[in-house]
Amino acid sequence: MTSPAPRRSVKRIVLISVLALFLVILGVVAAILIPILTHSSAGGSGQKIPSAFESESSAEGADGRTRAISVTTTDGKPADLSALTPGEEIIVTGEGFDAGLGIYVGFCAVPPSADVKPGPCLGGIPEGAEEGAAAAKEALSSAWITDDWAWKAFATQGYDDPKRGAFEVRLTVPAPSVEGLDCTVSRCAVSTRSDHTAVRDRVQDMLLPFAYKK
Repeated sequence: MTSPAPRRSVKRIVLISVLALFLVILGVVAAILIPILTHSSAGGSGQKIPSAFESESSAEGADGRTRAISVTTTDGKPADLSALTPGEEIIVTGEGFDAGLGIYVGFCAVPPSADVKPGPCLGGIPEGAEEGAAAAKEALSSAWITDDWAWKAFATQGYDDPKRGAFEVRLTVPAPSVEGLDCTVSRCAVSTRSDHTAVRDRVQDMLLPFAYKK
């Protein structure tokens, strides 16, 4: 007959193991959520949104960084942002961004003021981006760039040069309208904005207005 003592010992080991696993999971969740909940805005990007269709822009943000964004065609020429067509591919490059903050790059409505995030936005990250496969196979209509350890595996890509805050993404111009947004009516822009880990932070917002070819 098995004595009660060994059984109690096994139960104690199982209980300790379960508790240890719970504490590890709790620690990981806390490490992910606390930075999101406690993040404070660094201020605005300092950009004066171009009134005309310009293929590049730069500005010094409230954090002292000078951010630059440009849009070119796939052969390296400045893109004509006054006449984009659905399905057309463009290259969006940026430099001077804070690699500690993830960004979304896409086609979004120009906000009414600098303290409001760009949006709503056209397109979305297609199936496959979560596994890091979509960016290698096709141009996306939006991209998620981050070097954050907790999210990098789910993002489209990381920064090409974190020290310089540099990135390059290849995007496909989406159809001009989705539910809640029609870029043939509303003013829209090729945009960068902070991702969901710093959703209220406007320091990474850079916009280049565009229009669809008539």
